Parts: sequence; structure tokens; C-alpha cells
Amino acid sequence: MQETISPDRTNPKIAITPEQADRCLACGTCTGVCPASESVPGWDARKAIRALALGLDQEVIDSAWPWVCTLCGRCEYNCPMGVELVKTFRACRGARERDKVPGTLHQGILMNLERGNNFGIPRDDYLMLLADLGVEMENDPDQPCPGFYVPVDKEGANLLVTINARVPYAEPDNLKFWWRIFYAAKEDWTLPAVNWDGVNWALYTGDDVSMKIGVTRIIENARRLKVQTILYPE
Repeated sequence: MQETISPDRTNPKIAITPEQADRCLACGTCTGVCPASESVPGWDARKAIRALALGLDQEVIDSAWPWVCTLCGRCEYNCPMGVELVKTFRACRGARERDKVPGTLHQGILMNLERGNNFGIPRDDYLMLLADLGVEMENDPDQPCPGFYVPVDKEGANLLVTINARVPYAEPDNLKFWWRIFYAAKEDWTLPAVNWDGVNWALYTGDDVSMKIGVTRIIENARRLKVQTILYPE
């Protein structure tokens, strides 16, 4: 049975720590190097940090700023006082009520928790797709791969390969590019039958509980199949 979590669980209150607030000089260096500056009217990295320092947590959490921020780290790298801006802004994402997370990110997380991938592809459909693509590669009239098949749940392989669920959902033929490389290199690899999605959307939403579940499942696959190396799609 897959683990699930409630989308309405309570998130901790986010506040910049006193020592961080004392460090910030409001110099604007963070804003000057930020690629997202001026993307959200009334907000930028400096204003968000100052608002948090003044206890205006909820205003920042409810704003679009934490989501427009790409968490690239340029602000933090250039901050002369070492304020942890990336950690702070990601924490603001995590403090947003889950039903108010922008776009479909949280819906995808819930789908992953329930079905093992962000797009909710059923296990039987996934396995049938892999088998069909394997046959197509083996019998390709232009670039045949004699003897090719898609190894699923192969114990002791060198690589455990995870997939971005968007690919089998929308562009399944793109999987063949990876597989042709494996075939040419005579790589020993395998795909897990369950929990195969390698893109952890919870990383982007600040949802550490769901992120840990997703990471743990992939590690458990590697241990179950006695594979030492995990390959992520991005």
C-alpha cells in the first residue's frame, strides 16, 4: 500500500530567525542579481526578507514571490552578510496551504503518493507501454536492436533508471534515445515496476514530508533490486 498524506496538514509558521534579521543590511545586493526582480509588483528578494524580519510572514507566504523566485541561489551567493535566502523562500513555499499551491504541482504530488508517478499512469498501462516500445526498438526498420527488451525489476543490474512521468505520458518515443545508448554501450540496467518517477515535485513546493516519501521509495527500489547506482532523468 502506498503511503499518503493529507493535503490539509498544518505547515509550520515560517519566520526569519533573529540572527538572520540582524544580519540583513537591506543593501539590495540580492535584488540586483536576481533574475526574477520586478516580476511580482511590490515584491523582490530584499523586500521579502525585510517583511519576514518584521514579522510579516503571512504576507510573504500569501504573495506570488516565493513561487516566482527560481531558488537559483544568486541572491544568497552574493549576499555580503550570508543571509540564507534560498532556504527561507523555500520554507515560505512549504508554509502555503496545500490547496493554494499554484498550478497542478500539489495535485501531481498527491497522484505520486497514490500511484507512484506524478501523472497517475496505471501500473499495467506503464508495463504494456514498455513492452511495446521494446518490440518497436528490436524491429525498427532503420535502426534495429536485435535482442533488445526493456528490463523491468532486474536484480543486480548496474543502473536503476528512473523516468520523468511526462515522457511516457506525452512523448513515449523519447525513452528510446536513452535505451539506444544503453544498448550500444551494453549497459546493464533496469526500470522499477512501481515508484519509477524520478522527478520529485515536492522539492519545488517545499513539501518535505512528501519529498522524503518519494526519495525513500526510489532508494527502497534500489535496495530491493540490489542496484548500487540510481540514474535520475534531470
